[in-house]
Amino acid sequence: MNRRTFVAGSAAAAFAEGPWRAIADMAEQATFPARFYWGVATSAYQIEGAWNADGKGESVWDRFTHTQGTILGADTGDLACDFYHRYRADIALARRQLHMNSFRFSVSWPRVVPAGKGTVNERGLDFYKRVTDAILENGMRPMCTLFHWDMPQALMPQGAWRSRETIANFVDYAEVVVKALADRIKTWSILNEPAVFARSGYGYPADDPVKTNFSESLRAQHNVNLAQADAFRMIHSRASQASVGTALSMSATYPTQNTDEDRAAAERYHAWQNLWFLQPAMRGTYPDAFPAGVPLEAMGFEPGDEKRMHAPLDWIGINNYNRLMVSATRPGSNAKGEAALGCATHMGTAGPLTDDGWEVWPQGHYDLLMRITRDFDHPAIEITENGCSYDDGPDVNGRVRDSRRTSYLKGYLTALARAIKDGARVRGYHAWSLMDNFEWHSGYTQRFGLLWVDFRDQRRIVKDSGYWYGNVAMTNRVD
Repeated sequence: MNRRTFVAGSAAAAFAEGPWRAIADMAEQATFPARFYWGVATSAYQIEGAWNADGKGESVWDRFTHTQGTILGADTGDLACDFYHRYRADIALARRQLHMNSFRFSVSWPRVVPAGKGTVNERGLDFYKRVTDAILENGMRPMCTLFHWDMPQALMPQGAWRSRETIANFVDYAEVVVKALADRIKTWSILNEPAVFARSGYGYPADDPVKTNFSESLRAQHNVNLAQADAFRMIHSRASQASVGTALSMSATYPTQNTDEDRAAAERYHAWQNLWFLQPAMRGTYPDAFPAGVPLEAMGFEPGDEKRMHAPLDWIGINNYNRLMVSATRPGSNAKGEAALGCATHMGTAGPLTDDGWEVWPQGHYDLLMRITRDFDHPAIEITENGCSYDDGPDVNGRVRDSRRTSYLKGYLTALARAIKDGARVRGYHAWSLMDNFEWHSGYTQRFGLLWVDFRDQRRIVKDSGYWYGNVAMTNRVD
């Protein structure tokens, strides 16, 4: 691979003059290709509610949120946004008020296969048929994610993702969904952010040993790469016209100091953060993230795995929220996690911060897209998530004046338009998220939505940023 290091350079100087000066000169270029996909992203556990309705099985997040002291405010996803009962109105709103032409949603594995394997819950499957039909009836493309973190709790005793048995369980479940929906859905995302769920927990979030057993975490990650490839081949065998990718959590990585050591560390962390679940699929190899070499034995690598995990994705999904600053460290003999890479990381802080403390840095969006474009020979790309948390609520007139979110979107979409102009084959953008929802460990304290949700009565209000984004979708340009 022709390796390049992200350099903040001129963008950093521009931000020093003002947080949005770095994108000011791009404004007149911020137009998008014809037939560009403008969308919103959602996930099952975060919006559906109905956690035990109509035969649904328990997920790891059901178990975790019902455990005292795990979630801010003792919140759960038991009701969430009640999308399970309100999906028709929410989908229609995405089309009629926000003018979207793409709708990203996920299927809950335990809603369809309650025990994670075996008996299929037809009532759960029927729900996703109705959701898909509603998306199509509203003139939008359905983009279906097969796994967005809600591992069936029943699979935890067998080891969840650290067990090779789970690979077959996942592919069997995915086949049930694809057989039922392939006549309606052409665009499939196999996984959402494996760098999060396969590292933070074997099933995410409840399997605590991953916090102390790095080898078991590595084994889970390798099994996820095998599952991704097996599912890719299964989908194409069942749906010849399918377009299949995965949504990967990616961040531009920059050296903290302009030294050889920090630049090399930034490259290693780029491999770990951005390529660990991409390069195996695209090339059948792991990237050089570890100074001592890829720990294949600890990962449970078996003969033939390099061929098995090679399944060139039809498109690459990128979830991008922030950039990372990387410093070199000296890994010890028992180092784990980032320390085993000889890296220490922190989020950037030079740009404005959102309400959850994430830095706003559109230049990183551009740099990341161009890096993936160059290094993987101009692949098709979908921005499967990008967004920000701001806690702006309705004023006395019921209007949500969230100007900071509009500024954020303007910055990132302008950077995206510039990347497309410079050769990135990005065909779609999905804002996270359609509406305020359950944000994992943060409960309902962080609001990422284009729709403000009153969680007391489930009232929805289109925020000013939602109207602005809808205008972008109608005009195919950033004003």
